[in-house]
Amino acid sequence: MTDLITTDRLFFDRSGMNRARVERIVSDALHGMADGELYLEYTRSESLSFDDGRIKSASFDQSQGFGLRAISGEATGFAHASDLSEAAIQRAATAVRAVKEGHDGVIAPPPLGTNATLYTEDDPLAAVAFAKKATLLAEMDAYARAKDPRVRQVSASLSGQWQAVQIVRSGGDRVADIRPLVRLNVSIVVEENGRMESGSAGAGGRVMYDYYLEPAQWKAQVDEALRQALVNLNSVPAPAGEMTVVLGPGWPGVMLHEAVGHGLEGDFNRKKTSAFAGLLGQRVAAPGVTVVDDGTIPDRRGSLTIDDEGTPSQRNVLIEDGILKGYMQDRLNARLMGVKATGNGRRESYACAPMPRMTNTFMLAGDKEPGEIIGSVKKGLYAVNFGGGQVDITSGKFVFSASEAYLIENGKIGPAVKGATLIGNGPDALTKISMIGNDLKLDDGIGTCGKDGQGVPVGVGQPSLRMDGLTVGGTAA
Repeated sequence: MTDLITTDRLFFDRSGMNRARVERIVSDALHGMADGELYLEYTRSESLSFDDGRIKSASFDQSQGFGLRAISGEATGFAHASDLSEAAIQRAATAVRAVKEGHDGVIAPPPLGTNATLYTEDDPLAAVAFAKKATLLAEMDAYARAKDPRVRQVSASLSGQWQAVQIVRSGGDRVADIRPLVRLNVSIVVEENGRMESGSAGAGGRVMYDYYLEPAQWKAQVDEALRQALVNLNSVPAPAGEMTVVLGPGWPGVMLHEAVGHGLEGDFNRKKTSAFAGLLGQRVAAPGVTVVDDGTIPDRRGSLTIDDEGTPSQRNVLIEDGILKGYMQDRLNARLMGVKATGNGRRESYACAPMPRMTNTFMLAGDKEPGEIIGSVKKGLYAVNFGGGQVDITSGKFVFSASEAYLIENGKIGPAVKGATLIGNGPDALTKISMIGNDLKLDDGIGTCGKDGQGVPVGVGQPSLRMDGLTVGGTAA
């Protein structure tokens, strides 16, 4: 396998470690354990930002290290270091065996292998010269300012990462993956009659930089950020109260991710701290609602050929036609719950232990035209983009701020509003979906999910949705 050959060069040839001896250390460390692995990682990353007509910052980072985990029952021993050496791995092995405590179990079999590859192995950092990346950001600035005289500030950034991982299990079973990741962002501030507003846009994925160097791609992001800023210039205070809310397609799926997705992760349900715990096979959403987590979509930001435990990613149906079908699982929680791992074991880096995490999470399309959904609402809110939000996993309660929203009046989109927040409960909100659009859209590739202090790249998406009786917090007097 190409990934094993490439990563062997990084982790063994370059460091001087002997692969057979490392495999023996891992097998000895995990003897009698229920599960565990050695996770090797090498990452190169860079970031450039442009502000006030010049390059504001540029950074490059290179890191490497390992994380060794041993699992006995529910107990986990984990040790990590940035020192890639046999001595360091041996010290870690001694530390993690402290969880054994007389347990003499049989180690779980390794994940089944995969020959699939969902993205290029090429290094985006090395493929394009620094000067060309800097020129791109300057061109974005100039293009935005030429588009509209009301533009006062343009902030643009470009970042890239090339990560190689190898996972070694007891008995010498090994899998590897090479993961590129790039992201382009732009934020624009406009001013008119003393009023200043902003808009932002971005895109990314497991692709090379050249995709975003194409003028059609980066101009689309600048146009979108400028459009949002100009819309906000004419916004009025948002109303408050219980009303019908229509969510736009694509990025508004972040509310689904936060308010519902986290509640469907295996660890919260095993510990019965999720609002969805114990509800498998029961109706948890309105008919027609199908929610999927799919890590196998080529080139997507949240996709993984294998997860960080070596399990191949897969398409997992979480809710089907309103019925709860399953949870997202890593190996530990899957074993304790008596189910199969779903390819959702993820970690931020070698310094972190894996846990159940989302990949690309979205709701499938329905059969309604978006215009039909808007036309069905006499008075309500049309939320197109979201900013920040907060969710309580145990209760499912959420609060999300809408960064772009409009009034709906007599079936037509009215003026833009500012300061709207959506307040509700994730499981309850799923039952209030009364119309599902045929316009499923995934986000443009900007999502980063946080959990227990770890951040990982993810994707979200949904079609247009009508939700009845949702509470809106507003700013209108």
